[in-house]
Amino acid sequence: MIFQPILLKYPSNSSTQFSFEQHYRHLCDLLLAQSRIGALFKGLQIHAHILKLGFQSIPLVAHHLINFYSKTQLPNFSRQIFEETPLKISITWNSVIAAFTQNELPRDALELFCRMHETRFRPNDHTYPCVLKSCGILGRVDVGRLIHGVVIKTGYEIDLFVASSMINMYAKCGTIWDARKVFDKMPYRNVVSWTGMIFGYAQLGENEEALRLFKCSLQQGVDVNDFTFSSVLHVCGNSTLLELGRQIHGLCLKKSCNSSGFVGSGLVSLYSKCGIIENTYLVFDEVKIKNVGMWNSMLIACAQHGNTSKLLDLFRSMEGEGTKPNFITFLSLLYACSHVGLVKEGRFYFDLMKKYGIQPGDQHYATLVDLLGRAGKLQEALSVIMEMPTEPTESVWTALLTGCRAHKNTELAAYAADKVFELGSVSSGLYMLLSNTYAAAGRLKDAAKVRMMLRDKGVKKVSGLSWIEEGNMVHKFTSGDRCHPRSKEIYQKLEELRGELEKSGYVADTSYVLQQVDDEAKKQTLWFHSERLAIAFALISFPPHRPIRVMKNLRVCGDCHNAIKFMSKCTGRTIILRDYNRFHRFEDGKCSCGDYW
Repeated sequence: MIFQPILLKYPSNSSTQFSFEQHYRHLCDLLLAQSRIGALFKGLQIHAHILKLGFQSIPLVAHHLINFYSKTQLPNFSRQIFEETPLKISITWNSVIAAFTQNELPRDALELFCRMHETRFRPNDHTYPCVLKSCGILGRVDVGRLIHGVVIKTGYEIDLFVASSMINMYAKCGTIWDARKVFDKMPYRNVVSWTGMIFGYAQLGENEEALRLFKCSLQQGVDVNDFTFSSVLHVCGNSTLLELGRQIHGLCLKKSCNSSGFVGSGLVSLYSKCGIIENTYLVFDEVKIKNVGMWNSMLIACAQHGNTSKLLDLFRSMEGEGTKPNFITFLSLLYACSHVGLVKEGRFYFDLMKKYGIQPGDQHYATLVDLLGRAGKLQEALSVIMEMPTEPTESVWTALLTGCRAHKNTELAAYAADKVFELGSVSSGLYMLLSNTYAAAGRLKDAAKVRMMLRDKGVKKVSGLSWIEEGNMVHKFTSGDRCHPRSKEIYQKLEELRGELEKSGYVADTSYVLQQVDDEAKKQTLWFHSERLAIAFALISFPPHRPIRVMKNLRVCGDCHNAIKFMSKCTGRTIILRDYNRFHRFEDGKCSCGDYW
């Protein structure tokens, strides 16, 4: 390949000769211009010219070279320039530390920071933000606290940018109260400090406080940016606050932030988690420059909603546009294959991941085992576990146990459960899964024994909860719940539906009730499951044309899944149910999952 040489144009000056200083400063300006556009080859030509003239040892030139190689994602060249620079000044140290931080090499950044501390040069307001960011990336709050101490001693605690960086560091490390102390002591704050706090609360699931801070930032006239919007949108998505999310979407449009990849990812996540998959496609198409996070958000949305063919098309487009997939990308692909039984394709993507240089993690193995288990290939799934390069985790064994339950292989289920119990403390979900496996196979004594183990160990079972949004309120229901103000109407509606469903052919499957009671009591228990109460509330509250969107914290049971299919047919309503695993869209007696979930 032939590269066009750069024409080094110097400013004309008829009265004085172009000085030595003007010469190297002009080269620095040219190098800076190439850094901004990431023009590697032209920058290399300028570097060659600098070497020829002997300018590399000049601190300002070295700084621009370090910065250039950092911006072109060649941090090792930045280190080489730094090490070869005989006269290092503060700007030299700061630029190489920044280079490592910007290129996701936090350990190298901290190592250089320690070396700097041993010299006569002292860190300043350019150094601290970089090293604090590195602590956040590594999750090293212990190191971050030490640096915080140095910041106080050197008087930089009141510096806006340093304090904002400390907030971000503590927030990313999950120590939100440390972040809040810094935030509250700041004499004045900027968008970075506000966003750091909002992100921190959102990350910890403190949804109300995150939203309160966001509202406060708007009231104080903070010019919130795409990172702020992204954090708040993820809060709305995780809490399925659709109406609030729509209002924030409107703010994004007003501030022209909707084209940002970060905001786009948040909007895709919001609409996907609230069950409006059609809106995710609209948002995705509006964002012209898509980062890997944006692609992943869309792939996850397609996977959760069972749009597998669309997901595979998107992945091919992602590769075609040159965006490199990461471990989340392949997790989405494997998840999608698992929930429609594409064993061959799942195997292909698992192997493709390695070709991209990505080592499969526990989640990838768990999803592959889940794929094989659902398809009835239990021995093959066990072989995958046995061949894992690391010790299988609870999630991997649980995936096998799920397959065993579906195919009623209690012997292998017990083996998988024993392996999990060897790991030590396990979740209540695993006990319940094993109990349900035994119950489904008719081994009721073994099922009761497992539930007794659950009680003896003091492990609390997670209660089933369903909720639905109406206006600005979220209505929550538990099984057999009669606390709702409209409880009487809800139960009346359910009784009406029961008769209609039975006339249409619905027969309750009482095998999903584990209590030792008679058949009629089992039917009553099933009929008042939390998701059915939520649907009944929607039927008496929502206009006829409005889709019913229900969220559930546990996996929907088989009988509820069947009953909701009948409900959609008898009422003519579209019912969208999100359980902890995926979305189910019920229309005219059919479900989008094809009864494979």
